[in-house]
Amino acid sequence: MDKKRSLTRYVVIFVLAQIAWFSLLGLWIYRFISSRMILKQVDESLSSWVMSEAANIFTLVFGCVLFLAISIGMSLIFRNFTVQYKITNLYDNFIANITHELKTPLASIQLNLETIKNRNLEHSQMEKFITLMLRDAGRLNRLINTILEVAGLEQKKAVYQCGIFTAGRTMRELIQESRKQFNLSENALNISGRAECECVIDKNSFRILIDNLMDNAVKYSRGPVHIKVNLQCTPKKFIMEFSDKGIGIPSKSLKKIFSKFYRLQRPHAPNVKGTGLGLHWVREIVRYHGGRIKALKSEKGAAFRIELPVYRVSRKRRLKKLLKTSQKLNAGIK
Repeated sequence: MDKKRSLTRYVVIFVLAQIAWFSLLGLWIYRFISSRMILKQVDESLSSWVMSEAANIFTLVFGCVLFLAISIGMSLIFRNFTVQYKITNLYDNFIANITHELKTPLASIQLNLETIKNRNLEHSQMEKFITLMLRDAGRLNRLINTILEVAGLEQKKAVYQCGIFTAGRTMRELIQESRKQFNLSENALNISGRAECECVIDKNSFRILIDNLMDNAVKYSRGPVHIKVNLQCTPKKFIMEFSDKGIGIPSKSLKKIFSKFYRLQRPHAPNVKGTGLGLHWVREIVRYHGGRIKALKSEKGAAFRIELPVYRVSRKRRLKKLLKTSQKLNAGIK
């Protein structure tokens, strides 16, 4: 609430400053026109006491340009301020969400350890608690890896082991693996289309990409999960369309959802905690492979379109660089 009042105060100050500048400019123009009308009515003997008409016009033009420059400068400053204000808000939300995401599994692990320490548990019960702790530890590990991977991608330090794969077959395998990981039935997933084109792909990074899309579909579905994936190839592109039947994405947020820390704020949305990094990470992975991703308008649920360049047809230099980097990495590992 305090932040909203602070922003409102700055907006009011900016508007008042603009009114003041333009009022002063209007007064200057009025003064100039009045002076010219007066000068026309007086004797030429006063010409040595006043500026020439050309000088007056130059002064007016210079003043208008100066005021315009100041006005534009203030607008740019205000725009930068609003951008920084939004980034600060997103960062604050990220800190709050990441704190919750870290504390929840840590609290669970601590509780399980205290239970094991203070009680004489049977072997079956002990295994159950250990399984729970391993699950929470894995959740923490994935969260930390997400933050590190996003930072690495943005700083161009992330290196993937890319290879040439048949796009359709590879994506089907990864999607089925993700379905089993999220314990979804076969009826919850519908994969259509054939894509026999070859693409340069790092399977581990696309496994992460599909897991993120699948995770969002599960978290933002009120009822049973229904996911549809369509695969196809054009002469130059491999296209994968991924859609679900969840709460969907508002039209005004279609371009924002890939921003770092951005999370949907909807009154009737499920109460889902997160970092706001999932879709941002997805976009960076697609970009790393020389492709692009777009959130599509959908009557119900969320829909995404992912495009990758087909090997030997488009973006040859980019794809060759990915393969060369992967070969060097593999040679270093060996």
